[in-house]
Parts: sequence; C-alpha cells; structure tokens
Amino acid sequence: MNDQQPNRPRLGESGLEGFAPYLMNRIMGRYNAALRVEMARHGLTTPKMRALAVLSVVQAPLIRELAVYTVTEQSTLSRALDQLANDGLIRREADTSDSRATRIHITPAGRAVFDTLWPHMADAQDALFKGVPEDERRAFTGTLQKILRNIRKHEF
Repeated sequence: MNDQQPNRPRLGESGLEGFAPYLMNRIMGRYNAALRVEMARHGLTTPKMRALAVLSVVQAPLIRELAVYTVTEQSTLSRALDQLANDGLIRREADTSDSRATRIHITPAGRAVFDTLWPHMADAQDALFKGVPEDERRAFTGTLQKILRNIRKHEF
C-alpha cells in the first residue's frame, strides 16, 4: 500500500465522507443500534443475532465457518454460542468426518426467535435504503458482493 501514488488523495483531502470503510462502519453501527432494543427483548447481543441469522440460512456450519459468516472473533462467538445453547436456541454436534470439529444447528426455538427478529432486521435495512431507487439498491449490493470477493480469504 503506497500512499505516495499520484491521483490518490490523502484522508484529509477526501475527508471521512469520501472514505468507504468509515462510511461502512458508520452505517453498520446505526443498523446494529436500530436493532438493540428488539435484540435485548430476546436476550440477544449482536454476535448472537448474527449467529441465528446465519444459521437460519446456512445449514450446520462448523464453528470456524460460522465465525467468518458472522464477522465475529472465534472467542467471542464461542461465548455467544454457549449462551445460545443454554437458552436452547442452538445445538452443537460433532462433525462426522472430524471428531475435533463441531457443527452448529439452529433449534426450532432459535428459529422462532430469529423469525420474530427478522421483520425488525428487514425494516432496519429498508431504512438504510430510504429514497434509494431499487436499481441503485441492487447495483450497490452487487458492488458490495464484488468488494467482498476481492478481499475475502475463504470460499464463502
């Protein structure tokens, strides 16, 4: 990363409003804040909510895969999974091909909690895109998918 490249403005020149990582962090901070009250109603934190969200669409991932999907440090995720298991919202199962690995499953109770939370998540997402035409929303999501492919370290 060479900050001496011509045509690349310094942060002071472009400002925070022109720096995509800053904008993405601000946006996700507001999104998560919009969900905190509803998550707390169900005894959920952001890592727990992310785990249930992923488990609602990804079948029985390994813990290390779930950590990638949830963008959560494995130690933080492990504590969240302990609590979700204690609450009966997930269950752990040894991987059939590697007894040292553990797969995580959402339980019917976990799915019910997630199904209650999902409309709030969808509303919070809709608020992000208020006034943004559908074609721009699709293009933006497509751009985010390309960015993720550029930076990801895993196949998923």
